[in-house]
Amino acid sequence: MTAATRCAVRRLRVGTLQMPQMSQMPRANRTSFAQARHVATAAAATTHAHTHTRVQTPAQVPGQLYSPPVSSIRRDPRVPAYAPEASPGTSPYPPALSRKDHIKEAKPFSDFLTDTFDRQHDYLRISVTERCNLRCTYCMPEEGVPLSPQRELLTTPEIVLISSLFVSQGVTKIRLTGGEPTVRRDILPLMQQIGALRQHGLREICLTTNGLTLHRKLDAMVEAGLTGVNLSLDTLDPWQFQIMTRRPGFSAVRKSIDRILEMNRSGAGIKFKINCVVMRGLNDREILPFVEMTRNEDIEIRFIEYMPFDGNKWSKGKMFSYEEMLEVIRAGYPDLQRKAGHKNDTSKTFEVPGFAGRVGFITSMTHNFCGTCNRLRITGDGNLKVCLFGNAEVSLRDIIRKVNQGEPIDEEALESMKQAAMAQMSSDKLSRSGPSPLLAPNSDELLNVIRMAVKNKKEKHAGIGELEHMKNRPMILIASPVQWQRPAAAILTNGLPRLMVGLIPPSSSPPSISHLRLFSTATTNRFFFNKANNNEPTPPTANPALSSQTETPDSSPRLTHLSPSGSAHMVSISSKPPTARTAAARCGVRFSSRTALALVRENQMAKGDVLGVARVAGIMAAKRTADIIPLCHPIAITYVGVEFELVSAGLDGDRIEIEATVSCEGKTGVEMEAMMAAGAAALTVYDMCKAVDKGMVIEELRVVLKEGGKSGRWVEGERVD
Repeated sequence: MTAATRCAVRRLRVGTLQMPQMSQMPRANRTSFAQARHVATAAAATTHAHTHTRVQTPAQVPGQLYSPPVSSIRRDPRVPAYAPEASPGTSPYPPALSRKDHIKEAKPFSDFLTDTFDRQHDYLRISVTERCNLRCTYCMPEEGVPLSPQRELLTTPEIVLISSLFVSQGVTKIRLTGGEPTVRRDILPLMQQIGALRQHGLREICLTTNGLTLHRKLDAMVEAGLTGVNLSLDTLDPWQFQIMTRRPGFSAVRKSIDRILEMNRSGAGIKFKINCVVMRGLNDREILPFVEMTRNEDIEIRFIEYMPFDGNKWSKGKMFSYEEMLEVIRAGYPDLQRKAGHKNDTSKTFEVPGFAGRVGFITSMTHNFCGTCNRLRITGDGNLKVCLFGNAEVSLRDIIRKVNQGEPIDEEALESMKQAAMAQMSSDKLSRSGPSPLLAPNSDELLNVIRMAVKNKKEKHAGIGELEHMKNRPMILIASPVQWQRPAAAILTNGLPRLMVGLIPPSSSPPSISHLRLFSTATTNRFFFNKANNNEPTPPTANPALSSQTETPDSSPRLTHLSPSGSAHMVSISSKPPTARTAAARCGVRFSSRTALALVRENQMAKGDVLGVARVAGIMAAKRTADIIPLCHPIAITYVGVEFELVSAGLDGDRIEIEATVSCEGKTGVEMEAMMAAGAAALTVYDMCKAVDKGMVIEELRVVLKEGGKSGRWVEGERVD
């Protein structure tokens, strides 16, 4: 059987492919489709007639199909997370329910994934890699971005466990993103394992890609269950492509597009969209050629408003708005019509009458679609992100790794978890009422953290005036990690964690949001063992999810720029109120001879006005602090002042005392900006005077004043209680 035939059989079985008339097919395809129809029809004859997805389970007799009941999508906490092995020729699952029984047993959408604005998040986007084989100008800096250590990224078993957990709560669509997902070495096995979740309620597996290598893997991906492809392409000009992506490869992308269209003409049924970020003066002239692509091909071209991310040099002048795009298209196609869309669509969809394809607009900047947002994101390092433009995140990776004593969960560890769970299930003599997805042993803890993050989601993201000034990592990394504090806790059996199977019982109340606080500290998820207590772990604090008392902050000193795993990250300031803030810093330049100070005082240095140039350098440095200090937030500074005092100290050495003062109205302090101003001014003095004094010393750079913010006023030398 050919790949096209196998693809057709699979899609006929799950009810996603309608057979075309044989007379409408190319002659070369008729034999394959005749085979597909025969095989699929024979298989379907053994099933009940109902409208739910029908998927063959590996444990069943070949040809016997199984339709999971809707009730099994919301897991019963009394049922273990791992299915027993079936005896040869038998199925461990009951027969499919009737449509009436499905409706009767249907449960409401998971509260864990429903926010306070009643948005039901049934769509999960997972970044499977930070790497990319292009350097698109709107996505990342030309030099690339610092990549996370491999240990900090999610492993394939961890991605599958997280996917399973979300599917168990009602997620029906998973999109794999990056970076560029096709560069991940095990992308095909990963898609195959996620594809197995279709028997538990997953309906769509989609991919966002630049298409550079997709044509090599597409057939295997469709076999694994791929249902949709969003391909990023911003120009139809090969030379312009190389300018915008900083890499060659247009012909390879065209191969991928042609292969998708070819497979769809053979009945693959891949939902195909091309995403185009429109930038004024760069590719806005190509809007009409992109629309023309929809004339004969079933493609949706989606034009995206240029959005601000770190390193993409965003400016309002570059942004080509939705209204402007519509005006351009209607000038060439005046009969363009709006189409009705799904309530959760991110794009506004249009079509030209008679064209096979469609045109969409993603208007994140001018007309946000936050009110119907149903998306959640998992970053490559395992953080849950409830909004693309939000800075708040919660680490699911650190929680899921608790069951493996903080170590990454690989295939071997996953197999051990399965065996332990099955052994416990066997000893407890529990019976199953239906199939259930593979879940992590501490799924209850994961779900509580997910619930609180979702409940904390804002009604909408910031507007265009605020977005352009917000700190956000390059789009390829999707923001900075901010963790939710969750103290480690476990139960040990014979020195190893005992795996807890099942979710929170229905009677359990989830913890209030006040019991969970954002943190960014050097605390790690390690167990603390007490030798006098049989090596049982002693958690450093009580688990807030189980305590009825409000958690009190730890008074021990903490490094705020370290995550629990010990890696550096940016501290979130999204929840802080803006206040008036001021900081002052001082340093000195001490000369080794008396000549230099005299020349500076008389403005006789060969390079010019030392103090004037140093003042300008200090002001410029303060404004560029976030570009130089990696974890600093960019701040809208309202004032920078740099002052000098020339001190003739005789035998102690003449010196110039420098004081820089910086003010702002913002959410974080300006101590770093003040020190940058003072330091840059001192370096400028050194540079302009080094011709006459090579023994200068820059000394005692420090903050001498801080005002504003939660900690209030602090002055150098004052006692801190």
